[in-house]
Amino acid sequence: MIKIQIPKGCFGYIKRKHILEIIKTVLYFAVSLSLYIAGVKATGSNKNLLTIVAVLGCLPASKSAVSMIMFLRFKGCSYAVYDNLKHDYKNLYLLYDMIFTSYDKNYEIDQMAVSDKVICAYSEKKTLDERACEKHLSDMLVQNGFKNITVKIFKDISKYQKRLEQLDESAELGKISDAVRTLMLEISL
Repeated sequence: MIKIQIPKGCFGYIKRKHILEIIKTVLYFAVSLSLYIAGVKATGSNKNLLTIVAVLGCLPASKSAVSMIMFLRFKGCSYAVYDNLKHDYKNLYLLYDMIFTSYDKNYEIDQMAVSDKVICAYSEKKTLDERACEKHLSDMLVQNGFKNITVKIFKDISKYQKRLEQLDESAELGKISDAVRTLMLEISL
C-alpha cells in the first residue's frame, strides 16, 4: 500500500511533497486550460464567461506553482543519512526533513532531536550556516515563550550521534518537549 500523505516531521515528507505539489499544480493549470479551450470551441471566440473563469482559475494554480517551486528547492534527508540515524530513543522526539525559513536564509535540517531543555539537529547540507540557524531557532523559541532551551546544529554525523546518546540517557520527555516539538513543526515548511 502506498502512503499518499506523510506527516510533517517524518522521513520522506519533502520527497512526497515534491510529487503532490507537482500533481496539484499540473491539475490546476489543466482545469484552467480546459475551461478556456471549451469556451473558445463553444463560442468561436475567447470573449466569453468561461475565459474569465479560466483566468480566475490561474490564481490558485499560480499559488500552487509557488508552493511547488519552494518544495522543489529542497531535497530532504537522504536514505543513507536516515539509515545511519534511525535509532529508537526513548527520551527524545525525532523529526526529519525540517525546513526553516527566515528573512535572510532558509535552513534545511535532516534530523532534529527535541527534549525538554535541548534541541540538537543534523544537516548534511554543506551550505548550512549552523550559527545563523541556531540563532534563528533560539529566537523563535524565545518569541514563543520558551526560555533556557539550548539549540545545537551538527554537520558531523558521528558527533551528532554521540550527543543523541548522551541526551537520551539524561533527558526526559515532558510537556515542554511536546510543546517545543509542536512549535518546530509549526514553523517549518
